[in-house]
Amino acid sequence: MSSYPSAFPELGEQENELFASAFYEFGPAQFARASSYGSPQEVRAGDVLFDVGDEDCDLILVGTATVEIVRIPVSTSEEELFLTAGPGQFVGEMNLLTGQTRLLAGRVTAPGVIHRIDQAAFRLLMAQDTELSDLLLRGFLARRLLMQMRSGRNLQVIGDVGTGPGMALQTFLARQEQPHLWLAEESDDGQQAMAEAGLTASDLPAVVTPRETLRKVNPGILSQHLGLTYRRTPKGVADLTIVGAGPAGLAAAVYGASEGLETVLLDAVATGGQAAASSRIENYLGFPFGLSGAALTGRAAVQALKFGAHLASPCGVASLEPGPDGHLITLADGVAIRTRTVLVATGAAYRNLPLEGWPGFVGNGIYYAATELEAQAVAGLPVTVVGGANSAGQAAIYLARRAAHVTLAVRGADLYSKMSSYLVDRILADPGITVRTETEVTGLSGTQRLDEITLTTAGLPDPCGCFGLFCFIGATPATEWLTGVALDENGFLPTDVQLGERWTGTTRAPFPFETSVPGVFAAGDVRSASMKRVAAAVGEGASAVRSVHQALAASS
Repeated sequence: MSSYPSAFPELGEQENELFASAFYEFGPAQFARASSYGSPQEVRAGDVLFDVGDEDCDLILVGTATVEIVRIPVSTSEEELFLTAGPGQFVGEMNLLTGQTRLLAGRVTAPGVIHRIDQAAFRLLMAQDTELSDLLLRGFLARRLLMQMRSGRNLQVIGDVGTGPGMALQTFLARQEQPHLWLAEESDDGQQAMAEAGLTASDLPAVVTPRETLRKVNPGILSQHLGLTYRRTPKGVADLTIVGAGPAGLAAAVYGASEGLETVLLDAVATGGQAAASSRIENYLGFPFGLSGAALTGRAAVQALKFGAHLASPCGVASLEPGPDGHLITLADGVAIRTRTVLVATGAAYRNLPLEGWPGFVGNGIYYAATELEAQAVAGLPVTVVGGANSAGQAAIYLARRAAHVTLAVRGADLYSKMSSYLVDRILADPGITVRTETEVTGLSGTQRLDEITLTTAGLPDPCGCFGLFCFIGATPATEWLTGVALDENGFLPTDVQLGERWTGTTRAPFPFETSVPGVFAAGDVRSASMKRVAAAVGEGASAVRSVHQALAASS
C-alpha cells in the first residue's frame, strides 16, 4: 500500500476522498484489463524507472514489485518521498495527458514485475475503457494537487511577481496548474536560493530545478523546458487545428477530439483566454453558485486532454497559408503545422488607454484581469477599475474583498446601460466601492510602480492614490496574423451567411461558422456579431466541429 499518511502528515481525514483517488488500487479484474494494454517487465531493486526531466510518458502498472516516487532535491534540500506504489497500483500523473516531462523520479525498492503502457496504448485505454479512464483521470488530478501542495518544490521560481515579467510567469504557471514554489527575490529563502544557484538580480526571474538552472525565464522558455510546447502529432497532419484556447477553442477541442479528430489546440499565452481572468462567472448554465473563469477553463482543458487533444502554449501563430489540399500554420518560432481544417478562436486583445507611461506600468500596477494573483498584489491598497460592462463590475465586486477601497470609473452616464442589473445593484450596495460616472483616467504617476492616477470628471482633474488600475474597456479582434481571409470593417471574421460575395468556395455554399476560405472556421469573440459571452462561445466552438466534419467529408 501507498505511504501517503507519512508523506503528508499535515492532512487530516477530510482528504480521504483525495487520497482514495490518488492511491487507488485496482481490483484483479481491473488490473487484468489495464495490463492487457501494456507489456510486462522484470525489475530489480535499485532500478530507475524514470528521472526528473525525462520525456518518457509511459503509464506504469505495478504487478509484484514496489516502486517509490520521490522529489529530487534542489541545492541542499533533502529528498522527499511522494508515494510508494505496491501491487495493483499505478505510477503516473497529469503529464501522461499533457506530454510534460517528468516532475519526479521513480525507482524500484522491491523486485518483481511491472507493466509498461506506452503513449499509443495508453490513449487506446483511455478511449476504450470508461471505468479505467475515469479512475486514472481522478488519480492524475489528485496527484497533481498533492504535488502542488508539497513536491512542487522541485521547481523553484525566484523573482518579483509584482513586475511585468514576474506576473507573466506566474500567470502561465497558474493557468497550467504547474507545481512550483515561488520565492520572492527579497525574502531570506529567495536570497539563499540565489546564492546556492549562483544567481544575481540580473538573472531574474529564474527557475531552479534538480537538473538545471534557467536564467531570465519567460513563459516560452519555461514551456519549452517542461515539454509543453507544440510537438508533431502522431499522424503528422492534424485534422483540426484550433488557434486560441479560450472557451470557444476549448469546446471545439473537447468535441473534436472526442469525435475522433486529430486535434491540436494552440494558444499564444496559456489555456483559458480572457475567461480565465474572470474572478467569478455566475450566469453559466449548471453553476448556480458561480465559479471562477480559471476553474471553468481548467476543467475544460482536462476534458480535451482526456479525449486526446494536443494542447500547446505559449504558441503564438505567425501566419496561416490556406490551400486547396489543406492549410499551413506557421508558429512564431518558425515551426510549421499542416492541418486539414482550422478554427480561429483567438478572441480579442485588451484595449489600452492612450496615456503616457502606460506600457511601463503594465504588470506593475496596471492589470487586465482581476484574479487571486492580482488581488494579492493590491491587498489593503486603493485600486480603480475602469469600464462599464459586466467584466468591470465583476472585478470591482471581487476586488472590494481584498483592496482598501475600489473606485469604479465609468465613461458613460448610466451604469445600467451595459452592465447586468444584478451586478449594478450589488455594486451600489457595497460600501467598499465608489462609482464615478462620466469619468475618465487622464494621468498615471509612479516610479517603479503605479501609485497615483488622475480621474477627470466634467473637465475637473482629481489626483488620487491608486496602486492597481484594472482596465476593462473592451478589446479588438486578434486577427492581425491572418492573410487571405476576409475581415469585416472592424477586423472581425464574418462567417457563413455574413459572407455574401466574399465566399471563395466554388462547389458549395459555406457551412455554419466557415469563413471566406473553405476549411477555415471562426468561433467566439473573434467572429462578427458574436454575443461576447462565455456560454455563447462554448456553443459556437462545439457547433463549429459539426461543420468541420462536413468540410472534411466534402473534401475527401
